[in-house]
Amino acid sequence: MIFIFLVITATSLLYVYLKWTFSYWERNGFPSTGTSIPFGTLDAVCRGKRSFGMAIYDMYLSCKDPLVGIYLSLRPALLVRDAQLAHDMLVKDFASFHDRGVYVDEKKDPMSAGLFALKGTDWKTMRHKLSPSFTTGKLKAMFSTSEAVGDKLVAHLNAKLPQEGSMEIDIKKLMSIYAIDIIGSTIFGLDVDSFADPKNEFYSISKTVNRPIFKDIIRGTSSFLYPKLEKFFVAIGWKQESLEDMKDLVNRTIVFREQNNVIRRDMLQLLLQLRNTGSISSDDNMWSAEKNQSNYLKTLSNDLIAGQLFLFFVAGYETTASTAAFTLYEMAQNPDVLAKAQENIQRTLEKHDGKLTYDAIQDMQYLELCLKETARKYPALPLLNRECTKDYEVAGGKLIIKQGTPIIISLIGLHRDEEYFPDPLRYFPERFTEEHMNHNPAAYMPFGEGPRQCIAARMGKVNAKIALVKILINYNLETLPEKREIEFSNHGVPLIAKGGVPVKLSQKVGKFA
Repeated sequence: MIFIFLVITATSLLYVYLKWTFSYWERNGFPSTGTSIPFGTLDAVCRGKRSFGMAIYDMYLSCKDPLVGIYLSLRPALLVRDAQLAHDMLVKDFASFHDRGVYVDEKKDPMSAGLFALKGTDWKTMRHKLSPSFTTGKLKAMFSTSEAVGDKLVAHLNAKLPQEGSMEIDIKKLMSIYAIDIIGSTIFGLDVDSFADPKNEFYSISKTVNRPIFKDIIRGTSSFLYPKLEKFFVAIGWKQESLEDMKDLVNRTIVFREQNNVIRRDMLQLLLQLRNTGSISSDDNMWSAEKNQSNYLKTLSNDLIAGQLFLFFVAGYETTASTAAFTLYEMAQNPDVLAKAQENIQRTLEKHDGKLTYDAIQDMQYLELCLKETARKYPALPLLNRECTKDYEVAGGKLIIKQGTPIIISLIGLHRDEEYFPDPLRYFPERFTEEHMNHNPAAYMPFGEGPRQCIAARMGKVNAKIALVKILINYNLETLPEKREIEFSNHGVPLIAKGGVPVKLSQKVGKFA
């Protein structure tokens, strides 16, 4: 009898708790979507029906209010559907939304303290210190390293494609290998060739990142939604394979450089310079990391350096690979776009004496428009997240977003909303020219916006352009027989094409290597 009473009591308390939790937005005066207890918006994610980003997109499509209360499992969050309001939060009212609200513990878990996760003054200080790493001069210095990976891409395709006729390939898989090697070379300073040696250590580590397996999903979810739970996992010693392997690789690389006085023009070198001298040199020809004891940053440990590099890897390789792959796919579906891009590339190279340089890449204006349009239709990260860091008035002061509230902005929602981008599924690079400008600029933010926009966006675009130029100059890209929208995978946060991104390539006579 007592057992039955306890069960009834526990069930009643659980019911009251869930009803109270899932009425949060109604109690605070905000419109909300229909709720599915106990997972809320994540119900489709938990059932393996949608990825997180696409589940948020579904919520975006299901309503019309500028602000909508949603539930990320038991955690109330606000979905911002109004482009101008979202833009204001990220830019004009940044002081009220300067953190992401994800897990970070710089002291006990320095690998978590990447620029993406850092909060408040810690983020501001690190951002200021890292900004000189991405100047035009630094990117120019690293360009030859990136282009060398592009040459390896060409060599791989030359060996793979038949001398006559075409072959269908998964261009996303190919671009992923290219992007991983780019990151390995320009960020970590590793001499890797995953085309020739797919079992190399760096590529093997990359395969353990963001795997669609239970333990990785749990850790990714806790880091994003439940920072206190992630802190508990770290405290009990639950190690993540990818983080541990990457930390070990970076530490070994640092020791080798310091023992052998190796200087390379890459991101690791700049971080060592920051640690040893107190700053990254504004002189783009200065790459030495000779230690200055008076300015030596004891707080910038090898593990903290590894944390920054790991962030650049995770954020960089998927963005570069997806952008290049989706651009080629859309060109194969839009022969007019393909022809204009090829002409733009050819004329620009002729203007620059046939040499592919950083300046030549920047001069390819139509290719730039293509990347902008790809980033609109296929934002690498389909959402942005922030945390309200100070109570914020909306609706003319009638409603208050309370401090600590998670904020979600559906980028794919904004970018594919016909209210902001007419005919949103049409791939039309010219929409970003003055002549055809008919969209709302506030709705376009593929790399974020405001002070926390992606610090390495320019580097990612340069690397994607190198791959596109190498492919379009050396190979024929066949037009697809019929247009088809890409279907996205049901796991992960980035937009990952289900079944890959198929295109047909063939050898071209008179190549430009």
